[in-house]
Amino acid sequence: MRIVVAEARVPFVRDGAELHAQSLVTQLRGRGHDAESVALPFDGRKDELLQQAAAWQMLNLSTSNARSVDVLIATRFPTWFARHPRKVVWLIHQHRAAYDLFGTSYSDFTTSEEDMRLRAQLTALDSKAFAECERIVTNAQNTADRVHRFNGIAARPLYHPPPLADQLHNGPYGDYILLIARLEPLKRVDLAIHAIAQADRSVRLVIVGDGSQRAALECLAAQTNAAERITFRGALWGSAVTELYAGARGVLYAPYDEDYGYVPLEAFLAAKPVITAKDSGGPLEFVRDGVNGFVCAPDSASLASAINRIAAGPSLAEHLGRAGQSVARAITWDGVIEQLLG
Repeated sequence: MRIVVAEARVPFVRDGAELHAQSLVTQLRGRGHDAESVALPFDGRKDELLQQAAAWQMLNLSTSNARSVDVLIATRFPTWFARHPRKVVWLIHQHRAAYDLFGTSYSDFTTSEEDMRLRAQLTALDSKAFAECERIVTNAQNTADRVHRFNGIAARPLYHPPPLADQLHNGPYGDYILLIARLEPLKRVDLAIHAIAQADRSVRLVIVGDGSQRAALECLAAQTNAAERITFRGALWGSAVTELYAGARGVLYAPYDEDYGYVPLEAFLAAKPVITAKDSGGPLEFVRDGVNGFVCAPDSASLASAINRIAAGPSLAEHLGRAGQSVARAITWDGVIEQLLG
């Protein structure tokens, strides 16, 4: 089949949505399909959301180079507005600021008449576009719950392995906690910095990622009593990341209401326990408190307590991490493409 995977790509940002689309194209090609990615830039400015949806709606992706395209797979807002007679959505997330993040400090939508009208327009447009689709699946149950709550659409999760799955491996349980995330407010890296400052001084925090909050987070770290135990490594990829997973004592990943989140599965594939929070969303579909990691209250003291438990010795970290490994290894690409294409 000739398949187009539609991406809304944020320039200069390499995030889970982009990795998801790239992995999907690779897996489609590996199974004999002629797959290609089509992307338009996206920046999420509130006053241009309708125009960005309209830009996708102008695209007729039913043919290319005088040949039919069999299927269009949309991924995140606003890719599902592109025109095609056979659209499938593998929903990563909608424009969250207008949906589940509304009413929180993470959304730029207010209760003004203008913003409420825009939210209603986006909901109506999304619902109409979803009704045109042949199939809607999601990347996690958390995402399925959202689309049902806001759009009345029943969808089921279609889990897939993280892009680094084949490269991750076990290693020694070292003296650092690893945190991998975009340095943006939703990822709550500040909680981890405050937590490590309250944790045992034998453990370090290694932060991998970049983003708009990096300077502020580096300043915050410098002001704590743990400044010498916090390292910012910037954006890393490939073997540099897998080696950090291999040598960590554990992995801390406590974002606010994450969609899916590759990090817990990557940690488990490296046999590392995961520390997350009760309101972290997607990670809670895999992390079990006291079984393969710890699920804490979303505050620095609770996270510090969990850090101390695995810092006390490598045996607990190894026990929890190996329990997580069996969970992550059960998630494969086998059957995913068939279910996606029907």
